[in-house]
Amino acid sequence: MGMHYQPVIGDWYETATGEAFEVVALDPDEGTLEIQYFDGAIEELDMETWLELELVAIEPPEDYSGSLDISREDYGMGTDDSVSMRFNGNPLDGFDFDR
Repeated sequence: MGMHYQPVIGDWYETATGEAFEVVALDPDEGTLEIQYFDGAIEELDMETWLELELVAIEPPEDYSGSLDISREDYGMGTDDSVSMRFNGNPLDGFDFDR
């Protein structure tokens, strides 16, 4: 049986089936909480269900692309690791901040 954790917004957990999620909202008046899985799906749980889950506390993932539903190709990165994007100069140089 997993440990029983008090849900805290921002904490990450993994279920017995390997699904990673973050606690994103708590409603103590209603006795519910919302969790967001790595892929972006959101689920509302009541505290009774929360206490039945077999959980392991984990570190937040380094790669948040799962919840954004984007791939490396979507933002100009190929799958070939030998190819990298190079930026020349500051990307903010093109903005006019005086407006």
